[in-house]
Amino acid sequence: MWRSPLLAASLLLLVAAPTAFGAADDGSMGPVFMREPPNRVDFSNTTGAQVECSARGSPAPEIIWVRADGTAVGDVPGLRQVMPNGNLVFPPFRAEDYRQEVHAQVYVCLARNSVGSIHSRDVHVRAVVNQFYEAEIMTEYVIRGNAGLLKCSIPSFVADFVQVESWVDDSGKIFVPSEHYDGKYLVLPSGELHIRDVGPEDGYKSYQCRTKHRLTGETRLSATKGRLVITEPVGSVLPKFPTLDRSRTFDTKLNQSLTILCPAQAFPVPSYRWYKFIEGTTRKLAVPLDDRVKQVSGTLIIKEAKVEDSGKYLCVVNNSVGGESVETVLTVTAPLSATVEPETQTVDFGRPAVFTCNFEGNPVKTIGWLKDGKNLNHEDATLRIDSVKKEDKGMYQCFVRNDQESAQACAELKLGGRFEPPQLRQTFAEETLQPGPSVFLKCVASGNPTPEITWELDGKKLTNNDRLQVGQYVTVNGDVVSHLNVSSIITNDGGLYKCIASSKVGFTEHAARVNVYGLPFIRPMEKKAIVAGENLFVTCPVAGYPIENIVWERDGRVLPINRKQKVFPNGTLIIENVERQSDQATYTCVARNSQGYSARGTLEVQVMVLPQIMPFSFGEETINAGDFLSTQCSIIKGDSPISIAWFFNNTEIQSTDQITVSKIGKRGSALTIEAVHAAHMGEYTCVAKNAAGATNFTTYLHINVPPRWILEPTDKAFAQGSNAKVECKADGFPKPQVTWKKAAGVVPGDYKDFKANDPNVKVEEGTLSITNIQKANEGYYLCEATNGIGSGLSAVMLISVQAPPSFEIKLRNQTSRRREPTVLQCEAKGEKPIGILWNMNNKRLDPKSDSRYTIREEILPNGVLSDLSIKRTERSDSALFTCVATNAFGSDDSSINLIVQEVPEAPYDLKVLDKSGRSVQLSWEPPYDGNSPIKKYSLEYKISKGTWESDIDRVMVPGESTVAGIFNLRPATTYSIRIVGENEIGQSEPSDTVTIITAEEAPSGPPTDVKVEPVDQKTLKISWKPPDRDEWNGEILGYYVGYKLSSSDKPYLFETVEFSKEEGKEHHLQIAELKTYTQYSVVVQAFNKVGAGPMSEETRQYTAEGIPEQPPQDTTCTTLTSQTIRVSWVSPSLSSANGILKGYKVIYGPSDTWYDENTKDTKITSSSETILHGLQKYTNYSMMVLAFTSGGDGVKSVPIHCQTEQDAPEPPSALKALVMSDSSILVSWKPPEQPNGIVTQYTVYYREEAPVEGEAKDATPKSQKVPPFQMSYEASGLKKKTGYEFWVTASTNIGEGQQSKSVILAPSTRVPAKVASFDDTFTATYKEDVKLPCLAVGMPAPDMQWKVKGTIFQQNDRMRQLPEGSLLIKEVTRGDAGEYSCYVENSFGHDIVTHQLVVHAPPHSPQVLLTSTTTSSITMKLKPHATDTAPLHGYTIHYKPEFGEWETVQVGSQTTKYTLENLWCGTRYQIYVTAYNGIGTGERSDYLNTRTKGSKPVIPEATQFIEVSTNSITLHLSAWLDGGCPMLYFVVEHKKKHQQEWTQVSNNVKPGGNFVVLDLDPANWYHLRVTAHNNAGFAVAEFEFATLTITGATIAPQPELRGKLFPFKIPEWLDLEVFVALAATVVVIFVGIIVICVAVSRRSRGPENLRLRDDVVYNQGAGPNSTMRKQHPQGGFTDELGYIAPPNRKLPPVPGSNYNTCDRIKRGTMRNSNATWDPRRHMYEELSMNPHQARRMMPGQQPGSDENVHQRGMEDEICPYATFHLLGFREEMDPNKAMNFQTFPHQNGHGGHAHSRNSSQSMPRANGRYSRVNGPNSAFSPEYDDPANCEPEEDQYGSQYGPYGAPYDHYGSRNSVSRRSVGSARNLPMNGSPEPPPPPPRNHDNSFNESKDSNEISEAECDRDQLVNRSYGVKGNSREGMSTEEMRKLIERNEAGGFQQQQHNGGNLGLSTTYDTVAV
Repeated sequence: MWRSPLLAASLLLLVAAPTAFGAADDGSMGPVFMREPPNRVDFSNTTGAQVECSARGSPAPEIIWVRADGTAVGDVPGLRQVMPNGNLVFPPFRAEDYRQEVHAQVYVCLARNSVGSIHSRDVHVRAVVNQFYEAEIMTEYVIRGNAGLLKCSIPSFVADFVQVESWVDDSGKIFVPSEHYDGKYLVLPSGELHIRDVGPEDGYKSYQCRTKHRLTGETRLSATKGRLVITEPVGSVLPKFPTLDRSRTFDTKLNQSLTILCPAQAFPVPSYRWYKFIEGTTRKLAVPLDDRVKQVSGTLIIKEAKVEDSGKYLCVVNNSVGGESVETVLTVTAPLSATVEPETQTVDFGRPAVFTCNFEGNPVKTIGWLKDGKNLNHEDATLRIDSVKKEDKGMYQCFVRNDQESAQACAELKLGGRFEPPQLRQTFAEETLQPGPSVFLKCVASGNPTPEITWELDGKKLTNNDRLQVGQYVTVNGDVVSHLNVSSIITNDGGLYKCIASSKVGFTEHAARVNVYGLPFIRPMEKKAIVAGENLFVTCPVAGYPIENIVWERDGRVLPINRKQKVFPNGTLIIENVERQSDQATYTCVARNSQGYSARGTLEVQVMVLPQIMPFSFGEETINAGDFLSTQCSIIKGDSPISIAWFFNNTEIQSTDQITVSKIGKRGSALTIEAVHAAHMGEYTCVAKNAAGATNFTTYLHINVPPRWILEPTDKAFAQGSNAKVECKADGFPKPQVTWKKAAGVVPGDYKDFKANDPNVKVEEGTLSITNIQKANEGYYLCEATNGIGSGLSAVMLISVQAPPSFEIKLRNQTSRRREPTVLQCEAKGEKPIGILWNMNNKRLDPKSDSRYTIREEILPNGVLSDLSIKRTERSDSALFTCVATNAFGSDDSSINLIVQEVPEAPYDLKVLDKSGRSVQLSWEPPYDGNSPIKKYSLEYKISKGTWESDIDRVMVPGESTVAGIFNLRPATTYSIRIVGENEIGQSEPSDTVTIITAEEAPSGPPTDVKVEPVDQKTLKISWKPPDRDEWNGEILGYYVGYKLSSSDKPYLFETVEFSKEEGKEHHLQIAELKTYTQYSVVVQAFNKVGAGPMSEETRQYTAEGIPEQPPQDTTCTTLTSQTIRVSWVSPSLSSANGILKGYKVIYGPSDTWYDENTKDTKITSSSETILHGLQKYTNYSMMVLAFTSGGDGVKSVPIHCQTEQDAPEPPSALKALVMSDSSILVSWKPPEQPNGIVTQYTVYYREEAPVEGEAKDATPKSQKVPPFQMSYEASGLKKKTGYEFWVTASTNIGEGQQSKSVILAPSTRVPAKVASFDDTFTATYKEDVKLPCLAVGMPAPDMQWKVKGTIFQQNDRMRQLPEGSLLIKEVTRGDAGEYSCYVENSFGHDIVTHQLVVHAPPHSPQVLLTSTTTSSITMKLKPHATDTAPLHGYTIHYKPEFGEWETVQVGSQTTKYTLENLWCGTRYQIYVTAYNGIGTGERSDYLNTRTKGSKPVIPEATQFIEVSTNSITLHLSAWLDGGCPMLYFVVEHKKKHQQEWTQVSNNVKPGGNFVVLDLDPANWYHLRVTAHNNAGFAVAEFEFATLTITGATIAPQPELRGKLFPFKIPEWLDLEVFVALAATVVVIFVGIIVICVAVSRRSRGPENLRLRDDVVYNQGAGPNSTMRKQHPQGGFTDELGYIAPPNRKLPPVPGSNYNTCDRIKRGTMRNSNATWDPRRHMYEELSMNPHQARRMMPGQQPGSDENVHQRGMEDEICPYATFHLLGFREEMDPNKAMNFQTFPHQNGHGGHAHSRNSSQSMPRANGRYSRVNGPNSAFSPEYDDPANCEPEEDQYGSQYGPYGAPYDHYGSRNSVSRRSVGSARNLPMNGSPEPPPPPPRNHDNSFNESKDSNEISEAECDRDQLVNRSYGVKGNSREGMSTEEMRKLIERNEAGGFQQQQHNGGNLGLSTTYDTVAV
């Protein structure tokens, strides 16, 4: 039972913290805010917010966010997050996620550590959901003449965040807040638009306000427009306010501008006056208006509000009818701030501690204190702790608050000295004993100071007696040991024992029960007195063991008997909120054991009632001084007896004559004051006491006390210059306001306020302070003290200023002319008498010593005047005269600097500082100025031949200058110059003369008669004449002609023109390469050896009009009739017109002959549509439209096609009638020449001829319709020997056409042989079948015979005669063309018909003849084949650079000469031409092999190229000659002489200027390798140089190592490099022969997959570029070599080689004759799984024919000068053991190859060297390759390096083979050049295969395509001084140059090249 939880709860130990607290210097520090969050955080839901909070301290404080009620703040996902750094983050959120408890909450940042905790100021967080709002403006009604006020009404939910930014009227005029208040319109600080003096015109305007949301930055115009309604008054109108309220209250912030409105209106227009009430009174003063406080109409504007502006303002509005007023209470809020002093204090235990809270701001509503975040309920600014205890240690905070914000400051209280709260180190445990033995209880405690231990039993303190002893002692280590001994313990000794250790710094205790077996026993309980309202807590003191239960009873009833009573099993009774009536009684505790024995004990509870005082006061109205006062203190509750006492300001009041305290019954007391006065104002407290305690009630007595002097000002005198203070203090209630004024005159009266801007006069708290008081401050002053009670106090006092003598002027200058009299005066003011003395240069002046001096004095009302007269001044009188005045208060002096003046002396040392053509700069030394400043100098000059009297010119120079210039001289002229000084007295003598000759100068005038005329579309001609002769300023050397686009801001581009010495000759210059029809601005300026003169005025001119660059758009055609078509279009854009469009040309013609220019017509029109007339009927027409300008015809549009409508056809072109029998006639005809449509039928008409001449014919002929394909008709049933007339018509769907000519014939029995067919010309297409008709009649049947070209026809497989007589020819060829005749004959006659057969076939190969070449073009003549009969439609020119792709261009059939433009410089080209007609494209012409002019760069001399320094060299890149092709870039490498590897400095050095190679070692030999690239190729130069020593000296050359390398002697004439190359070639050939032999031997005996095949086919075609074709059905060329590369394995490169082979890219298998290699295909894509299909021939294709088309993609080719690496299986593991060999160039150069595919000459075959296809299931093994690509179509190998390969593969030797490549070596070497050099060594790094670095490409090569067409305007300085353009022109003029010689030699260009290596 005793171990129940409730018992344990009652026995909780109150133990102080065991930690030992150190002294104040332990290094700990309480938290202090570093970043305290602001009072308000407003944010938009779209932006979110972050509230920062950080604090410092030791240990580092923890940051916790809590709410205002102290509950902790946690994370709310998506809405609120507490960051680890203490910041409180509110992320952006959706409007629907808004939560009041999160987004509209007061937060507090709490920082805490072991020292204590502090709270931040209250943080009011307010999230604003971005809501749509609209501002509105209401219509305002204004009486004319009054001021109108438009208000921008903003919805309340955004009013705190939206402010008015500006106003806009309906005309767009914007009004913004301004400090200028004089205008009609004014935007007030509060946002209203104030319109002054409104009139009727103001009623017609409307206004909108623009608002800005300060959180989102959004601005918007008001939704409505406001306007003024101007009302005309009817009679007079009393001032009225629009609202009924007469008092308003508002707040504003410190330093903000505010507006107080007084919106009254009246008529006549009223006057407005503003007053401010004196605080606490009803008295008011007019508001003073100044720069800060303005009144505009009735509106009061206060700028930069101050706290003292707070108060009650009254606006009074009056006119002649009446008046009205309105009150406004203004509170200017200043930000709250607080500090606590001291911030940290260390106080010893028991000593007092005081914290003072200093605060600023307005208003301050409450002051509060916190201790470690807990409220101390202390509201005073001073916090005092009388005796510091341990628990007082920690952080204290002072909080000041108002309704808007709060502020806090913190301080730390530390405890001084070492201390340790008591701590129990040893205690006793609970025991259960039998009666009899002694009990020993022990407690050991420690602490500093030493604690004391006491003992209690059941709450009663134990003391020593005969059975119980308490003892204690202190051990050596300071512990206190206490013993409690109970001898012979009995049952009644049982209970709850407690030891308590306490000291002044704390206490701790321990309790445990001692149970003694026995009957229950209850110790007596003392009477318990408790105050009503408190809680009763008592525990029954039970002894005995064991105890079954403990109960409490009252009046025999077991408790609890009501809700207030609580009884616990351990005997504890609690009665809450005790009351006398219900709870005062005797309570009995009953303890029982299990045997039924019990014990009882009683407790008497007495409930005492505290006195309760009825609140009292001194009344609502403030009492005036002298009034009678009485109040009483009544006790309405409380136990008697009650004593009542009165206290005044905490001092007990004793009855006196003035104050009487009288008792009213037993429960009342009255306080009476006969006549109150100021001393009685304060706090009155009534204190009532009884046995239960004391209570009090306090009220404050306010007394209206008129002002009374505390310190009344009296007259005072101050020394001049001192700081004066006059105190004027008064008290009273309310506190009086003290003001000072100063009398306007010298007598009292007419007092005025001080000037507001006088910083020396200040009034603070009634004290007048005058800083640096002067005589001007002397006078009468009025001090007034008013508080609204009575009339106030005023006092007049005189301030006198006691002044020593003073001079108004302390120092002045006085001049006098030499030898003239003068008077010096000084006037001293001050208190008399004043004595005056004179000093001269600080020495006493005695008039007696010099008769020239006289002194006279005159007494003045306010001082003394003294004169010093000098009869005749001399130069020695130039001195400082001092007048010294003295009186009783001090002395003063005034100085007069007397200057005796005379004319200056002559200036000297005149020198020339600088001179030019028109000016000279001179200097001189100033002379003695005669004590009169030299006002000016006169520089006099003349031409040397002139005189000073008649030819003089002058330049005036200020007197303070000693340097001047003459600026109006003429160049190259001799002048004499002198100088004269002048002051007020006169001029000096002239100085010595200086002679100068001016220099030449740049021309001063511009060229004249500048004219600019267009020459053509790209050229302007500029002409001008020289400047006027007098503006040359020397000899003109030439002219600078500047030009630029008129529309450009860029500077002019200038060209130089030499001067022509012919007098008056006109100069001219043509500027080319300009933009077409573009306005240019031109200026011209002349220059001589000095410089350039002024520019001429800008002349503007357009270049000639060009042709439009774009065709008309949207061309359409519409057929109107059978002979008209309408064509319409849209004009091209003006930007592409290149001029003024003059009109349009419509080019049209029949589509069938569109290729023939002669069949086309042109119509010119100026409109955007036209109608074409006179067209052929039912004909398909093609039309193109172009725009033309004065410059010519523009681009033609794409042809469009329209067909004219059908029409009635023309008559059949021929008609025959042949007798067939005596009753029938055969009629045949030819179709109409112009059918005008599709013939739908023919109609044959016939009728009998009139038998007798003159008789009418049969009017109704017979007709027969015949289908359109039938060209004959047999008319039968005719009358014998009757003549018939026949005619035929043709019909279309339009109708029947004209009739043919008629034929008359009569049937007859004689039927001669006739041919019904007509002679005709038949045109056939090549390879089509042709039938030649021969329809014959006759009886008997005629014999028929065909002749072909005059030869009797013999039937064969292709030609045979059909049964009806027609001749059929199958698959006509060109040879079938000619004459065919059909002859028929019978016995009655014969006939013949002749046909001409024309065969149209594709044209033959045209003739192509080269005419000329330039650096960028090739011109050729074109001529069709002589045997071509079909009209040509045009030519197609095919051309390709040596290492590029084929390109084509189409030209017209009439073209006889064509020029290929924009070609690569110095590049070989292959060209062939094909012609095409309506049948197709014909055969190609012979290849034309030629090249453009230009060569690769020319290597300079080393001495011109290299400039050597100690650690660097400078390369003069301009020393390289470009060979006529612009330089592209340089590659620079270097290495030390004996090193193997080269160091690349840069692979993209731009041409022009210098390039510096840095980081070289001094005094070392180096090799430099430079590769220069241009379009024609590259040149490699290798130089040897030595860097200088540290001192700049050179080093000795190294000895020759030739003899050391070779033990045998090498002849001098033998080039070592040639020898090595030759030896390597022999080795390669030898190895090649062995390999071929081995391969041949394997052809029949080796494994199947390694045998050589017999199907090698040689292309023996007629082309000169035929090449060997190799077909490998099962394997590739790699199989022949007996090596198969392992799958997915890259082969290593040849160490030390360039690795330049032909085949490095895998290609597809199918190619046609025009196919090119597609590098975009994946490099390692698999080959076709059926390689046999890839090698099939096209149908009809013959090996070796010129029409052979290669379909295979698996070919190998060995390129000239390519290095190959032959690897065996062993060498796969060690590539260094591989054998290298190099191929030689082709025997006939590159011309020896004729590739039948249209690709690069060096293009690799599809079947790679290391690829293998072995059956349908074989795997593809990729070759080793570098997969890096510069662009998708770049060649991976150095094909631009010609037959030698790339010289530096390690920095990238790849180039494009499909497009123009800048770096290609297209200049083939000259004849007679030495052998090519061996490839330069490469890094011997076997890991190079897998390195990413191997894939790098020169950035210069990546850029080279973009550099192709770049124009290089910088001229390079070559050795011969030739520019790039000059070099190019020279090459083009060199008709007999080496290029033609190379062509003459059969293109044998690949045999040798120059090895450009130069050693220095």
